[in-house]
Amino acid sequence: MPKMKTRSAAKKRFKKVGKNKSRIKFSRAYRRHLLTKKTGKKKRQLRKGSYISKADSPSIMRLLPY
Repeated sequence: MPKMKTRSAAKKRFKKVGKNKSRIKFSRAYRRHLLTKKTGKKKRQLRKGSYISKADSPSIMRLLPY
């Protein structure tokens, strides 16, 4: 049986972390351009990553088999 392929778009955006690689971390959107109109507080909050919700986790796990 051939190896499963990882989705390239998903591997660029998500990372498996934690014990048994059970949680998925991602970085926030809206941090790339047009930063002059955003407040400092908003940019600081966007700097922090976050975790995928439990409802979305199974679909993302299918995209990242390894």
